[in-house]
Amino acid sequence: MGIKEGIFKMSNEIVYIDAKTLQNFMKDVFIGLGVPEEDANIIADVLITSDLRGIDSHGIQRCKMYYDRIREGIYEVKTKIDIIKDGPTTALWDGNCGMGHVIAYRAMNTAIDKAKKYGLGAVAVRNSTHFGIAGYYSLMAIREGMIGLAVTNARPSIPPTFGVEPMLGTNPITIGAPTDEEFPFLLDCATSIIQRGKVELYNRINKPLPENTVINDKGEVMTDAGKILEEMLERKAALLPLGGRGEETAGYKGYGYATVVELLSAALQEGIYLRDTLGIVESGQKRLKVGHFFLAIDIESFIGIYSFKKTAGNIMRDLRNSKKDPRAERIYTAGEKEYVADNKRRKGGIPLNKSLQNDIKIMQKELELNKYNFPF
Repeated sequence: MGIKEGIFKMSNEIVYIDAKTLQNFMKDVFIGLGVPEEDANIIADVLITSDLRGIDSHGIQRCKMYYDRIREGIYEVKTKIDIIKDGPTTALWDGNCGMGHVIAYRAMNTAIDKAKKYGLGAVAVRNSTHFGIAGYYSLMAIREGMIGLAVTNARPSIPPTFGVEPMLGTNPITIGAPTDEEFPFLLDCATSIIQRGKVELYNRINKPLPENTVINDKGEVMTDAGKILEEMLERKAALLPLGGRGEETAGYKGYGYATVVELLSAALQEGIYLRDTLGIVESGQKRLKVGHFFLAIDIESFIGIYSFKKTAGNIMRDLRNSKKDPRAERIYTAGEKEYVADNKRRKGGIPLNKSLQNDIKIMQKELELNKYNFPF
């Protein structure tokens, strides 16, 4: 792939790479690490979907993290799934520390297949690994005319209300549904005000975090992204839950939602939870395990899909057309900004900052992926 085919424009700090070029590069990285080609395609598609939708914290930015963890033996490159229980509408799986994206993709496909037969399908997974953006799996259900839900627990980042110790992960809740518009409704967000990946992004671009999003173990506000990442490793910094600290601005709601995700990602599976998601050692090998839960709801089992889409679309339009704050340009509904970003980035490319460029150069050199002529 030559420079002219894959590069759109450059500035002193940012390079824009064609999405297909970047997707192929990430696929080749995982193949180079020993991931089977079919699985590498799934992983690369999850990552590029994040970049295209403007979720820069979970796309190419995460590639080096997976690269390092695979090289350290934390993840198994050949994903082996054990089916612990399987019923008409439910299933329990063990991912055996394989690639989380692959496990999640297959789990949501299974939930969808069950929903096609019985109206509802749910799959709980234990011993999986980081699976990228949760919204990807809800989108899978949406494309089949279904409502999709996906949740996962994660390394401790959020303290309980009135606490300072990180105990719960950023634990995203993702729910999506089709509409009669060009884009679906898709709510994809962490249960913390800001997620770990966003802290990493702020650190890459050397930008301070907003006030009142992170506290240290003394309850003091932190804004230095680099310092926060260091302190999080020592469990001396915590990301505040949605609503913030204490009860005045309802921080207990974010804390409660994060706990719901923990229950759905660990208790249903007899899986890893809270502090143990920081890592456990098995046969001398460190493992970073998490659990997931996926739900697909077949809309046709309740009402005609076209009727649902029309009502859902009307709800979205009514919300956007409601009286807006005069200081705001317009009102959005969940999934709309990501749709706009996708259209823009398919034409203009994916932005890569200097830090990401360095990560790519390291992986490219070590895996000898010489066919990519990146201009950095």
